[in-house]
Amino acid sequence: MDYDEVDRVLGNLVRAVKILEDCPEFAELIPEVRTNIVYALPNAKRIEEVAGIEGRITRIGSKVRACGYPAFGASNHMARIVLEVIRIDNRLRAGINFAWNEKFALWLKGWAENQGISFGYIDRSKEPEIVSKVEGASIPWKIKFLLDRYGMVPRIFYESAGLGKEPLFVVLGEDAVSVATLAVRIAKEWRKTRK
Repeated sequence: MDYDEVDRVLGNLVRAVKILEDCPEFAELIPEVRTNIVYALPNAKRIEEVAGIEGRITRIGSKVRACGYPAFGASNHMARIVLEVIRIDNRLRAGINFAWNEKFALWLKGWAENQGISFGYIDRSKEPEIVSKVEGASIPWKIKFLLDRYGMVPRIFYESAGLGKEPLFVVLGEDAVSVATLAVRIAKEWRKTRK
């Protein structure tokens, strides 16, 4: 194992969490399932090679707080998304999830287009029943849905609600700091629209 790379990933996540915690606007975007931010080792293939935040990131009043420290294997859902994305584009090793609502989604689509950032969505109503019933089959299907629809995996995308599943946004990037920085930009710009 390359411990220099391990230290780079964990240190980058520490900086990313600080960026999120210093942004009270981001608290408004934390979903019911909470937020996690992940960063994978180069050429990661297993969840244990993707670091996330133990216990996720939550909202306490108007503050953003990490429940634990960055650790490898601390995320499941976001780690599996990033692992699937790495198979297509190994530069996109980091990701974060945050809340979705219809008004915010319409605004973010326009904002992303104005910024030149690719944007997409996954229509969970099109997910085959067989896929939704098999543990671990949904994420490969979701990424394939994006590839089929857009010819790429957009940097910002959301998935619509599924049975017992909260609709969520995902932002992807090269590292955790760049992902957190983009998430904070989005949160601040969104707040401005409602003043």
